Amino acid sequence: MKRILALFLATLVYVQSFAFCGFYVAKADVKLFNKTSQVIIAKNGERQTVTMSSDFEGDVKDFAMVVPVPVVLEEKDIRVVDRLIFDKLDTYSAPRLVEYYDENPCYQPVQYNQAKSNNMPRMAMKKSAGVFEAEEKDYGVTIEAKYTVGEYDILILSAKESGGLEQWLVDNGYKMPVGAKEVLDPYIKTNMKFFVCKVNLDNYKAAGAVPLKPLQISYASPKFMLPIRLGMANANGPQDLIIYMYSKIGRIETTNYRTALIPTDFKVPLFVEGEFGVFYRDLYNKAHGREGKNVVFLEYAWEVSPMQNLFCDPCVGDPPRVLELKEAGVDWLENKGQDYHTGGNVYAGNVYFTRLHVTYDREHFPQDLTFQETPNKATFQGRYILTHPANGDFSCDKGQTYIKDLGKRRWNELYTYQWLTGRDITAHYDYPKEYDIYLQDKEQ
Repeated sequence: MKRILALFLATLVYVQSFAFCGFYVAKADVKLFNKTSQVIIAKNGERQTVTMSSDFEGDVKDFAMVVPVPVVLEEKDIRVVDRLIFDKLDTYSAPRLVEYYDENPCYQPVQYNQAKSNNMPRMAMKKSAGVFEAEEKDYGVTIEAKYTVGEYDILILSAKESGGLEQWLVDNGYKMPVGAKEVLDPYIKTNMKFFVCKVNLDNYKAAGAVPLKPLQISYASPKFMLPIRLGMANANGPQDLIIYMYSKIGRIETTNYRTALIPTDFKVPLFVEGEFGVFYRDLYNKAHGREGKNVVFLEYAWEVSPMQNLFCDPCVGDPPRVLELKEAGVDWLENKGQDYHTGGNVYAGNVYFTRLHVTYDREHFPQDLTFQETPNKATFQGRYILTHPANGDFSCDKGQTYIKDLGKRRWNELYTYQWLTGRDITAHYDYPKEYDIYLQDKEQ
């Protein structure tokens, strides 16, 4: 069955000294959420590069995408990119579970062994004619441009009214969802154009019939926004959208909806390690409901400039490299020449990375997302902490105090777990009592 995938879908620097340096245990990636679309935006003044990842499944001949754009795109402004760019950013910026280990207060070291530092966790530093044929009938639709780029045939359309555009799309093989006309109308009234593409089957087969690659478009516009309303026209329930954003100024936030911080830096019970994926999904959904279901969550923010030397704490994956930044549209980095020590090139320029996560539907998101660059350069990450108890003898006074405090801490972890996820904790009531066997006075 044919359908439209509209955006979305279808639509050396000093860092703060609060470093935790924990061991990374697990991450919460986009696979946890159903119907999740991903978009990358690089913002350089009015110049914007938008990379769209399709989650389309099915026969590629049924694939179609309609995206409102502010200007008529030239062929040089459209290209296909490797899917790995999204996997890299998701792995790098996903909310993470980390672990630490308590020291036994009764342990008396004879001498501090500097070699112990070897066991500390390491920071990861690590225009051609298309296949579209319009009839002579007057729809009030103008084909402004026609290209074939990679495995896609692309049209740039303008329209006088939404009914004509809807009918043109239907007559040219697009199955329009119910309510498309009313969604298209605001874009037409603001003089936006429409980026329309299908798969060129010959080029697709020649490329080896691999999964469809992401499309990337670049344009200059004072509008800093993402059109999500068209994507809701054929949506069956709420949709998830992850937006990876680059700026040379600072953190990016939404202007017409509140940008909220995902709950972070909470100590959680050790059993979360075995269920971190569903734990984070429940945490996210609980926070989403608590905030009224009409906010955009910040899940990650950090400077990723080439001269940066700390990109996360701890890192889930390697930070984006210069070539990957360029691939995503970061076009403001300046090549300063060769590094005589490494032989590679040295690049200068500030790059700030923001990861936003939004779950949207018609009721709570009646408007498209609009954004602003802010001077906020504070680091942020969704991060949840496991703290393993110490081992050994606890018979000293400090050891007994430690065991009592450990029980209280574990109750706090349980109640935090309950608040974050909304889950029942009665099945875990033995968790805070696990180390009571080390108490010499059981009545205390």
